[in-house]
Amino acid sequence: MTLDNKPLDEIGLKAWLLAVAPKSPAQARCQRAYLAWRSFRSNPIGMIGLCIVSGLIIVAVLAPILTSGTGLEPNLGNRLQPFSWDHWFGTDQLGRDIYDRIVWGSRITLYIVGLVSIIVVPIGLAIGTVAGYLGGWVDNFLMRITDIFLAFPRLILALALVAALGSGIENAVLAIALTTWSPYARIARAEVLSIRKAEFILAAQSQGASSARILLRHVVPMCLPSIIVRLTLDMAGIILTAAGLGFLGLGAQPPLPEWGAMISTGRQFLLDQWWVPTVPGIAIFVVSLGFCLLGDGLRDTLDPKASDR
Repeated sequence: MTLDNKPLDEIGLKAWLLAVAPKSPAQARCQRAYLAWRSFRSNPIGMIGLCIVSGLIIVAVLAPILTSGTGLEPNLGNRLQPFSWDHWFGTDQLGRDIYDRIVWGSRITLYIVGLVSIIVVPIGLAIGTVAGYLGGWVDNFLMRITDIFLAFPRLILALALVAALGSGIENAVLAIALTTWSPYARIARAEVLSIRKAEFILAAQSQGASSARILLRHVVPMCLPSIIVRLTLDMAGIILTAAGLGFLGLGAQPPLPEWGAMISTGRQFLLDQWWVPTVPGIAIFVVSLGFCLLGDGLRDTLDPKASDR
């Protein structure tokens, strides 16, 4: 790749990323990503959220290195021990190290968040873009289905679905996903309605492009920024819903170190051994806060209508 026929190593990467006239689509995409990162980097709230979420990912990946065990094996001789050098966060009613269980539980949290994201984004994008682009009875039919899911409180509907499907982490993920996709469909539809008469859409139609090609190549990329921002902001709600299901015994089952289930099994020790339910509660709070702050930063960066852009 070159700029004014000069090799990239001669002009420098930063100059290439800040070139006034990109020479290729790849350079233009890299420029957009770099400018978005510069804007995001100047947002302290977003950077704090990014650090928290990055820390969660690092802890989950390095869990075998950061812990002395899996946190599953009971040791009744060490039950309900307070904070110490041997047990940083104390031990629970079965003598299991709470620090180890918190670290390994981060993997379960990321597993739930990742699977829900993989399910809800395609469903919401597909329904919202098709409804907004085609309009008419298709729009009315798909949006009435969306309204039905929006009418129910998320946790109540998730509880009903898990009760029907059975307890377990996979069923909890499916229930959360089925109760979470509807706002993404609404957002995607609103984005499509604002651009479906745009000149680049009309140009693609005049060239004979099919509806499927227009949706995949032109419409969906325009909807992704809003979807990503909403997804990041929804992560806290997803984590809290998963923790609520685990607290009620409908999510991850013991002895898995799911944070909501840890609070449930430790709540009877709240007065005397307060650290047993409090530490996983703090973990849920910190991670949820991190995703909220990251979502706020992404919203400020990706919103084309922001006043500072």
